[in-house]
Amino acid sequence: MKHISILVLHDATMSCIDSSYQMLNRVNDFLKYQGKAPFYTVEIVGLKKDTPLSNGLYNIHVNRTIDQVEKTNVVIIPILCGDFSKALAANEPYADWILTQYKKGAELVSLCVGSFFLAGTGLLNGRKCAIHWGAKEEFRTMFPEVVIIDDTIITDENGIYTCGGGYSYLNLLLYIIEKHLGREMSILASKMFEIDIERKSQNPFMIFVGQKRHGDQAVLAAQQWIEASPAQTFTIDGLCSKFNVARRSFERRFKKHTGNSIAEYIQRVKVEYAKKQLELSAKNVNEIIYELGYNDVNAFRKVFRKNTDLSPADYRKKYNLLSHRSFGPE
Repeated sequence: MKHISILVLHDATMSCIDSSYQMLNRVNDFLKYQGKAPFYTVEIVGLKKDTPLSNGLYNIHVNRTIDQVEKTNVVIIPILCGDFSKALAANEPYADWILTQYKKGAELVSLCVGSFFLAGTGLLNGRKCAIHWGAKEEFRTMFPEVVIIDDTIITDENGIYTCGGGYSYLNLLLYIIEKHLGREMSILASKMFEIDIERKSQNPFMIFVGQKRHGDQAVLAAQQWIEASPAQTFTIDGLCSKFNVARRSFERRFKKHTGNSIAEYIQRVKVEYAKKQLELSAKNVNEIIYELGYNDVNAFRKVFRKNTDLSPADYRKKYNLLSHRSFGPE
């Protein structure tokens, strides 16, 4: 039997606290239907008995306060919203309790950007952390010692679990259930809650936004130039000549500030342009590829799949409005 403590952090989202509570308790119900004993004792835990959330829109009454919980087996850290720096300061009183519980053997389960709080404890230094693609740059700036993972949705390292994506925490909960109770129970939970258990990557959902908060004017100018003309054919030598910079130095600076080589950046901008065309236009796939300056259709298809985990045709099926029929009566 495992004791679960779901924390009520300041600026936490109510939905993930409640759904975590409901989902884990439902697992106990599934076990009961199978004639087995409950496995989880689930409690909502906070600094005080009543905690307002969402600027007072909700008020949550906890089962126990952290000073009443001497030992727990699993700590669930909820999604945070708002200003992360302020949230870290407001939730600092939880830090020592988290550290103590981890030393006593508790597993730490961080839901999406709840990892900002977890990283603030120092426990993620030198470890992998899945972070939502939209929060990656802010996270990297605040916690440079953490190894950011943004192409998968779950990390599992030394009893610490993280996930990227607002609702991918449901997949993380399925993952935890599988670790505790096996694949069969995880599949049952996925079917009952209608969660895609095979979702592994953020790539199909990612919107590429180049990191520009770095202060290198030449790199910034090159980024803006590339993004302004995604259909143009660029060369690294041509960019260096345009901005009057030495190639070796510029390539090093560009990679340092953006996290991508120049060639990778150009590819990602072109892929993002192609995604928009696939979503909104009726152009055929090859037409879009040629428009982007690619003569080798298969080469671009490989680049597209690398960045999205989907072929251009599958991406269109997934996201193009014209490819979806109304759910209403015809």
